[in-house]
Amino acid sequence: MLKVATVNVNGIRAAYRRGMAVWLEQTDPEILLMQEVRATDEVLRDHLGGDWHIAHAEPVIEGSKGRAGVAIASRRPIKLETVELGPERFAGCGRWVEAEIVLDDGNTLSAISTYVFTGEFETPPRQAEKYAFLDAITNRLTALRADGRHVLMCGDLNIAHREVDLKAWKANRKKSGFLPEERAWLDSLFESGWVDLGRRFGGDGPGPYSWWSWRGKAFDNDAGWRIDYQIGSPELAASATGCVVHRAPTYAERWSDHAPVVATYEI
Repeated sequence: MLKVATVNVNGIRAAYRRGMAVWLEQTDPEILLMQEVRATDEVLRDHLGGDWHIAHAEPVIEGSKGRAGVAIASRRPIKLETVELGPERFAGCGRWVEAEIVLDDGNTLSAISTYVFTGEFETPPRQAEKYAFLDAITNRLTALRADGRHVLMCGDLNIAHREVDLKAWKANRKKSGFLPEERAWLDSLFESGWVDLGRRFGGDGPGPYSWWSWRGKAFDNDAGWRIDYQIGSPELAASATGCVVHRAPTYAERWSDHAPVVATYEI
């Protein structure tokens, strides 16, 4: 069995201060995919310890430092890693990293950690950047799937797919994260064969949500969004045996504003 966890850590140093290390020890995933690492490679490795093989896309361009950064930590050796995705302007933004990991059956898993731009409907250039990033993801996934390997894309996509994926859907119909064009992008992804493991194993909804604002009573009232995904190629998805959201028992026990999404695969 292969256990895979993905989570937006909201800053690795802050997450560890709040208790991420305890969760990691208890959950013991074989592959851990992280978003918003917000740290140097050295700091990340210091926090995780020496038992992990790590692929890390640290943001280097102006406007990204301290806000992004994605990483993959694996108990198995990483054969190859890449941080490139499509147009040159996304180079160095710290929002995409791939790692090739050899599985027990000899197949190669292309694991991806991504952190999609938040976007902003009222600011067209920012929203256009988000759409361009989504187009680049489509092109990259198509190329990876053509090679016939197992592919797993995990991360904070900053998009709720359907009304059951956020509590206040009526109030957010004109907000980035729940725009028709964003949701249609996910529609096309799933219609082409990619599988949303969170929804497959999470039932018909509402929820289970994976992000709640730190402010107010959002967490206590479960007024959240399901924006964190494990999305698998059809062959990989067929081997999945479960996918759950690790929601903290109480507000005080949260170590990020996101909850980990943990899936198991019989591969």
